[in-house]
This record gives sequence, C-alpha cells and structure tokens, in this order.
Amino acid sequence: MRKRMARTPERPWIVATTAVPERTTTRPQMDEETTERGGGEGWIVIVYDNDKNTWDEVMDVLQRATGCTAEEAYIETWEVDNLGKSVVHHGGQEECERAAGIIRSIGIRVEVVEE
Repeated sequence: MRKRMARTPERPWIVATTAVPERTTTRPQMDEETTERGGGEGWIVIVYDNDKNTWDEVMDVLQRATGCTAEEAYIETWEVDNLGKSVVHHGGQEECERAAGIIRSIGIRVEVVEE
C-alpha cells in the first residue's frame, strides 16, 4: 500500500508511526459444533493489501462501506498494510456482500467468507 498520509483536522491522531512487537497468536482447535452459528450472521469481510491504493483511499472506502469511525478505519488500514490483510466487517451474508462491493469498487481485493 502506498503511504501518503498527512496530519489533518479530520485525522489529528496521525502524528508518527508506532512499532509493534512481533508476536505469534495460536488459535485453539475447535470442533464443528463449537463454530456453528445460527441466524446467518456469521460472515466476515477480509481486505488484502495492494500497492495501488493510498492509506487515505482505503480509510475512506472502509468508512463508507462499513460505517466505522475514522479511528477504526485507521487501525484496519494499518493491519492491511502491515499484516497483509484485515477483517474489516462482521454481519450477515447480504450485508457483508454489500460492504465488499463498495470496497471492491476502488480495486482492492476483498473476500466474503463464512466464519
């Protein structure tokens, strides 16, 4: 992801970058019964990094698509840029497909998967 961010009145928290220590997270093994969800609300939207979009473009589209705050969009954009991907939305399949379509409109690779 190209970095072109400036501190603005809308983004006053952008002052400097912060180093995050490396850590490994191990997820516990879960059987199928434990992971099943009822009501069709077990879907997620995953956004993947690219070299085309700027931080501002990604933050703007995440806010429009998911209704998140600028601070949440900043955190998710950081994850995309530094970790290669981020889960940016949870909800029903139709809602996640709607959000993914908006995000996809600026050329970002996005995936909707059942949790």
